[in-house]
Amino acid sequence: MGNSFTDDLAAEVRGRRGALRLSQRDLAELAGVSERFVRFVEQGKRTVQLDSLLALLGTLGLELRIQTRTSAAARALTGPSTSGEIGASEGASEPPAHGNQRNSPEARP
Repeated sequence: MGNSFTDDLAAEVRGRRGALRLSQRDLAELAGVSERFVRFVEQGKRTVQLDSLLALLGTLGLELRIQTRTSAAARALTGPSTSGEIGASEGASEPPAHGNQRNSPEARP
């Protein structure tokens, strides 16, 4: 099973690069990163340099955002609910927010 954040990120980068009709080499040169790095991002490699990723996204006109996904996630940070217990569906099975807000209009280019 893949990591949905890296899969989503890879798809966004590949799609945006294609829409701009850039080769991986062209994108790498514009962003000041290696062509290998572009390939790694587009393949969904889980370990990438954040500064290089931000340069790549900026070149494509994309941005990375960090936001709380749900009110349940916010409540989990502030402590137990008013009943003193956090239900199994409240944040326990949710992955941590990584800033990928694909469904958010602000995250769209």
